[in-house]
Amino acid sequence: QPRGGPGAGAGAERCPAAWLPALQLLRRGSKAVTRHWKAMHLQRQKLLAVTEYLPPRPAVPPRCLPRPAAAGHEEDGQARVLRRQLEETLRGSRMLAVCQYNSMPDEDVVTLQHFLRRHNIHVKFVLNEVGSDPWRGSGVSHCFHASSQTPSQVARPVLAQSKYRNLLPLFVCRNVLLVSPETRAREMLRVLKGVPQVNLLGACIDDTILSWQGVENFARLPPLEVSQGQTVAALSLLSSQTSSLLQRGPAHLTALLDEHIRRLRDAAGPTEPPPGRSAGNH
Repeated sequence: QPRGGPGAGAGAERCPAAWLPALQLLRRGSKAVTRHWKAMHLQRQKLLAVTEYLPPRPAVPPRCLPRPAAAGHEEDGQARVLRRQLEETLRGSRMLAVCQYNSMPDEDVVTLQHFLRRHNIHVKFVLNEVGSDPWRGSGVSHCFHASSQTPSQVARPVLAQSKYRNLLPLFVCRNVLLVSPETRAREMLRVLKGVPQVNLLGACIDDTILSWQGVENFARLPPLEVSQGQTVAALSLLSSQTSSLLQRGPAHLTALLDEHIRRLRDAAGPTEPPPGRSAGNH
């Protein structure tokens, strides 16, 4: 009789799987590795060394040869047109302001262009970064860049050959040019004050490069006509003062001589009769 009583043996007979393990691992013998590394035979090494290809040595070292000319790149027609437009814009403008452009809605861009155009200030968008076109789909116009070239090949060569070459460090990433044939710095600052997405970096006014602080100082100056009137008034005042100083001496001398003659006549009047009366008596 099995250990554990009659009940235990009867249960084991009814469930024989209870005596077997749930998971059985069977290990099979693996095959031996027969392919080991074997050194190449000495004769084969000699044969490979003898038959190795040795390229001929050039007669002239490569470092002594002239550099190959770069492949000629045909300039795009659109780039030439945009470059010509930019040259004409720079040639006919007295004020050129460089601003940093940040993303803004299309409606705000149109509003900015409208308010600046009322003061004869035109907005020109310039792209300097290489890669995709961030202006695409923004609705802006007057962009001086070509789609088939890097944008820097349109704006930078024109600026480098003009009088605005010292403004090149300000052209980074996306810029906006505010050009005008007149010096409207005060009106420009008044409009840009309400547009925080456009930051003024510098400007060139009447062939003079100014920082943003210099532009603000220039805007505080009176208009050119008022300054010219003040200058003419100051110069005329100096000339009138000089003329009065020069005429004061002769006028004073003339007054003294007239007074002296009058006193002489008053002193000689009772003793001698007037010449006309004496001639009438004769």
